[in-house]
Amino acid sequence: MLPIVDTHQHLWDLSQFTLPWLESDGVEMLRKDHLMRDYLETSASANVARTVYMEVDVAPADRLAEAQFVTGLCRRDDNPMAGAVIGGRPGEVGFREYISQFKNNHFIKGVRQVLHVPDTAPGYILNADFVKGVQYLGELDMIFDLCLRPGELADAVGLVNQCPETYFILDHCGNAEVHSADRSKWRRDIAALAEKKNVACKISGFVATAKKGEWKTEDLAPIIRHCYESFGPDRVVFGSDWPVCNLSASYKSWVGALKEVMKDEPEEHRRKLFHDNAIRVYRLG
Repeated sequence: MLPIVDTHQHLWDLSQFTLPWLESDGVEMLRKDHLMRDYLETSASANVARTVYMEVDVAPADRLAEAQFVTGLCRRDDNPMAGAVIGGRPGEVGFREYISQFKNNHFIKGVRQVLHVPDTAPGYILNADFVKGVQYLGELDMIFDLCLRPGELADAVGLVNQCPETYFILDHCGNAEVHSADRSKWRRDIAALAEKKNVACKISGFVATAKKGEWKTEDLAPIIRHCYESFGPDRVVFGSDWPVCNLSASYKSWVGALKEVMKDEPEEHRRKLFHDNAIRVYRLG
């Protein structure tokens, strides 16, 4: 069985952190602790070698504590966590000072700001302050994980063009909608973004746009194939998006569907997707 590096592992302990988005409609099943032991149990049969923690949009006052918490997990040898992408807002005053605290922390690999939320205005990532913050990540040799609405992928191209020294990872295949009747714009924008060599694509998460029990592997295949073919075998990485994936798919069913779609690819390419590319891109050593 191929070893897996899961580049999108969420965890949260609600006794330590506040996650305001958990009060939103439709996520009731996530309103409980999701701890490392839960992840290890659910992924036990998947041959997970390492993981990268992905920030969980905690309340702003909890961001530093979140970073310290996951750094502690990375230092331990009783779990597979090898790195972390922490929360931060590149466009806000104080971002440089905040992120500079971690420039010598080799477990902190980058930053993400969840952008597909109602209070993110169209065009926000092209604001001058945001661009400068993302450029600074490049100076620190940190990654920026892009998580935005599918209709704003063209803005991502504009951001990447202004940040040639920053490496980007597009989360969740650009949040493509599984049951969309017309993905032509998404397809064009993915292809345009893939032309930028400092961008990789995370095959993850988009299954959450489908209703639980109302998707099949063949529904996911066109999205996976287009991203894989656009970015190529060297710039795609796997992510589970656990436990958020549980809204639509179990860990096992998501991994199984992706393996089914990729089954005819050479073993070398499948190993790159599930393991080797993540080691290189997230610098896991």
